[in-house]
Amino acid sequence: MNIFFDNVDFNSSSGPNSFGLKLASSLLKKGHFVSSENADAQISFIQINHSVAPCLLRLDGIYFNSEQDWTKLNDPIRRSYDQAAAVVVQSNFDKKLIFEYFDRRKNVFVIRNGTDLQEIELIPPATLGDRDRDAVWMCASSWRPHKRLSENIDYFLEAAPDDAILLVAGENADVFEHDRIIFLGNLSWQQLISAMKASSHFLHLAWLDHCPNVVVDARACGCHIVCSSSGGTEEIAGTNSTVIDEDTWDMSPVKLYRPPKLDFTAARPGLNYDSIIDIDIVTDDYLTVISEMIEQ
Repeated sequence: MNIFFDNVDFNSSSGPNSFGLKLASSLLKKGHFVSSENADAQISFIQINHSVAPCLLRLDGIYFNSEQDWTKLNDPIRRSYDQAAAVVVQSNFDKKLIFEYFDRRKNVFVIRNGTDLQEIELIPPATLGDRDRDAVWMCASSWRPHKRLSENIDYFLEAAPDDAILLVAGENADVFEHDRIIFLGNLSWQQLISAMKASSHFLHLAWLDHCPNVVVDARACGCHIVCSSSGGTEEIAGTNSTVIDEDTWDMSPVKLYRPPKLDFTAARPGLNYDSIIDIDIVTDDYLTVISEMIEQ
């Protein structure tokens, strides 16, 4: 099958684009093609920019920040949502969110993100002197207020062993001096995986996140995930995870960059979301949807 990837930059390290590269690579490995020439189908990420074949729209969440013109920002996404032959969303949370803002429609499928387990297996863990893995925790993001870097740090200082260090990866972090916190800056995917494989815990206390690729990668690296109950992160955190409960969001627009404070005493084991994180299996799910879409 020849599948065209629309609105994807394979050279970008952003969440949607990095997942697009993993998906395209898995398709090629399975003997499919990725080209706009004589395409049998297309996968458009977020919105449709070019229409050359029956379209599967892969959504990456929608806008609901009340401090933005969220209605206007959602307009091109909603037009693509209405136009596409089928839609993939990343979590049950996203499906509820999109039905709330865009109304219900047929052919909407939940397929959570996956990662390349075979490539991860080949990447060695980072060397951090003679430090044991249990004494290394980590978090990573493109840091914005709702990603809650300060709360990740507070949770680490409260819950981690006294001799543990916290690795903070990603751009836009407010860097400061601390003898137990190491700011790594922006890393390549391979460097990120290497650091994750040297870490026992991965913190992702973001508010109303959708299906963060870093959590999928961290789980694939064997990290214990600590996340918020808000959004879709818990759905990919695995059965051996820790979740900080938050108030249920009513899905009305909110000031996204002013998240509420977390109560760390509201920690509980993660629910039984044993979601698939192998990109090759995830790719098969996409192929099933695409095949059914073409036959209609």
